[in-house]
Parts: sequence; structure tokens; C-alpha cells
Amino acid sequence: MSKNRIAAVFIIICAILTNFYIFRAVNDGVFDAWFNHATQILLCLVVDIVALYCINNIETIFRVPLEIYRDRHMFLDMAKNDFQSRFAGSYFGVFWAYIQPVITMLLYWFVFQVGLRAADVSSYPFVLYLMSGMIPWMYFSEAWSGATNCLVEYTYLVKKVVFNVGMLPFLKVVSAMFVHLFFVAFIVVMCMLMGYAPDPYTLQLIYYIACTALISLGVSYFTSAVTVFFRDLSQIVNIALTIGVWITPIMWNPLTTEMPKPLQLVFRLNPMYYVADGFRDALLAKNWFWDKPVWTIYYWVVAILIYIGGVKTFNTLKKHYSDVL
Repeated sequence: MSKNRIAAVFIIICAILTNFYIFRAVNDGVFDAWFNHATQILLCLVVDIVALYCINNIETIFRVPLEIYRDRHMFLDMAKNDFQSRFAGSYFGVFWAYIQPVITMLLYWFVFQVGLRAADVSSYPFVLYLMSGMIPWMYFSEAWSGATNCLVEYTYLVKKVVFNVGMLPFLKVVSAMFVHLFFVAFIVVMCMLMGYAPDPYTLQLIYYIACTALISLGVSYFTSAVTVFFRDLSQIVNIALTIGVWITPIMWNPLTTEMPKPLQLVFRLNPMYYVADGFRDALLAKNWFWDKPVWTIYYWVVAILIYIGGVKTFNTLKKHYSDVL
């Protein structure tokens, strides 16, 4: 059986299991009361359409990951070199990659809890609430902003006919992962010291890290491709990240305020809301990701569509990169 057929069977099995879970969740009362059978059928239909779309774009989805796996040793060496090269020439080297996020989190903590006297959020210590939302956001921010300029940064590789330029956005996302894993371990230790000991729920951090990496890859493929032709896009991405830090539940939780319900829904449509909230479920609230079936399905539908759309845009424009650069 070819790799494409195996991938298609896997996608079909995932769709069937998701449909089964939706029907089972309704019977078990997992969904809210507003979730009627019409909404149930609509949600299943969306899952099936996305599954068919994935099957139709199997080559787009799996080509780069398979090529990276094939050349994984070279790819990991490139990721390490990319990470270290950002601090080449400085006395403290990669130390700056870790100290800058620490200072950022300390600054937010000081301003909100010491300066503005912010109380604990949702009964959790503010410092843990802040860090559990800030850590995935910093990874997303670093990966997206770095990958947006990856083709311009690695012009000499883009102009090589034999090099697969599709690896470069992936390279930046993996390079940003080195610092992210350190801070994930750090927040786990912090939670343990403050009475939130690791347990099976904590293993969900692996799932939410994968969620962050997927959404980072999707937007990175699109912006890195467009930036070659429109350099101002990198500045627009920086503005989007500045806004995004406030529309993601990092320093505050929109759902605990008196904000109108429709506006709260708008906040939750941000895919990074799901990730930040998921980190807190894994570390503090001790909830499983399948306890929020609607938002889990919503996240994966949006993330998959963004990823496929980003890769398609990247591949469509790829033939022009060397000419423009």
C-alpha cells in the first residue's frame, strides 16, 4: 500500500472516530444544552468535508514532513545552527534566548500584580496563570516572526536548485522549540512548587505544543512566501503579534469579565486562545482536551485549513523566489 493510501486511511479513521465521539458526547451530556441534533449533524458534516479536503491534498500535507524525516539529521543540525547563529558574536551567546522571555514575564507580572494589584485569576495564582499563557504565546510569536523572514534570511539556500526551500519555515519553527521546551519544563516545576503537582493531565502539554507548532507552521508558510514579494508584511506580522498578546487569555480571562457574550465568542475564535487555555487545563484546572469537543474540533479544522492554504501558497509562489531574491 502506498504512503498516500495509508495517510488517506488514517484520515478516514480519524474522521469516523470524531463523528462517533460527537454522537457519543451528545448522549453523555458533554455538550451544552444549546447543542441540538441539527448542530450535531452540521458539526459532523464539517469534519467530513475537512477530511475529504485533506485526502484531496495529501501530497501537500505530508510531502515536506516526509522529506524532513528522510533528511532529519541534516535538518536537526541546521536547526541547531540557526538557533546558535542568532547570538553569534555576543559574549553570553544563547543565554539571551532564555533571559529575554524571563524578563518579559517578570515585567508583566510586576506591572499587573505588584503595580495594578491584580488578583488571582479563576482562583489560580496570577503568576502561574500569566506564565501558562505567556509561554505558548512566546513560542508562537518567535516561530512566526522568525519564519516570516526565513526566505530572505537564507537567500543563498533559496537560490540553490537542489535545496528544498519548503524546509525553511519548518526550520524556524523547530529552532524556536529549543527555548520553548526549556520554559515548558520551567512552568511544570513552578506549578509543582506551588501545589500543582504533575499528573496524567500534564502529559497533554505534548498535545498543546503540537497544536502551537501546527498553527505556527500554517501562518509561517503563507507569510514567508508573501514576504519575498512584499517586504512590509514582516512589519504587519509584528503588529498582529502585538495585538494578539491582548486578545489571547494571557494576562486576563475575557470569559470571567462582564464582556458581552458575542464579544467573548470573538475572542475564542482566536486559535491561540485554545492553546493558552489548554496549557492551563493541563497544568492548573486538570481538564482533558476532549472535555471541550466543540473548541477542539474548531481548532483542528481552522489549523488544518490554514496549514494547507499556507503550503499551497508557498508552493505556488516557489518558482519565483530565486528571481525576486
